[in-house]
Amino acid sequence: MDLVRDESGVPLNGQTAGVLITNTGWIVPIIATTADGWQVWTPCGRTADLTEGRVVESADFVIDAGHGGSRESGAVGPGGLREADLNLQVALKIRDALVGAGYSVIMTRETDVRVPIVTRGEIAQALDPVANISIHFNAGTDAGSADPGTEMYHQIESSESKRLAGLMYEEVFATLDGYDINWVSLSDAGAMSRPNRSGGDYYGVLRRPGPVTSVLVEFGYISNRAEEELYADPVVQQQLAAATLRAVDRLVHTTDPGSGFTADPMFRGYGPSGAGRTDDCVDPKLQ
Repeated sequence: MDLVRDESGVPLNGQTAGVLITNTGWIVPIIATTADGWQVWTPCGRTADLTEGRVVESADFVIDAGHGGSRESGAVGPGGLREADLNLQVALKIRDALVGAGYSVIMTRETDVRVPIVTRGEIAQALDPVANISIHFNAGTDAGSADPGTEMYHQIESSESKRLAGLMYEEVFATLDGYDINWVSLSDAGAMSRPNRSGGDYYGVLRRPGPVTSVLVEFGYISNRAEEELYADPVVQQQLAAATLRAVDRLVHTTDPGSGFTADPMFRGYGPSGAGRTDDCVDPKLQ
């Protein structure tokens, strides 16, 4: 594989071929094979040479548990439930549901660790999956609603990303709508895109994976106490995993277009979230 390199000779991001699962449990994109092993992107976006690990060249799906580690808890519910923990709990159940259905899956993290967005994007590009699904729970609204405030963000330029967002919205909304609780929602909840100042995708987990079909999932509002209690229930988490599997099956096996698309979502600002950056990032032990 010919790699595109910068002026210093380092391969540019996106020029990866599979991932290496290190013997310390980290998932790192492979840049190239060396005489003794592999050159990889580290979790902090640097290069390193490793001699041990297991190579995975492709996967049907990448499941990205948003946030993680002590510095990136994400939202925190009124009862103290950290979004990073909830994201991981649901993502693991989604992985198991997909694997049980015969799909191959790689996760960007499997424990409570910090993974910068650039690394999450590189993992998705390296594996070239059918889709990359980033798992999140929302916060920040006080508007009561009769319906779940589920939001699915799709890539602006990808019709398959939009379709998956619509399928995910249908399945997740139908699942949550079966519960009679006090929901909160923004008026434009549904399946939508969100642009940045230049008109590209605002969210790095949609922009960084480039051509890989990617969707960012906001199942509901962890800042709402009633929802926090609901999502903490492992039975409900399993139902969200089952809903995700149904959406994935429909993506792969049907031409269903999905629904719930918001024609003109409200303006939500351009400010950076600060999450997923490599600033002050300290790489873990990889071997």
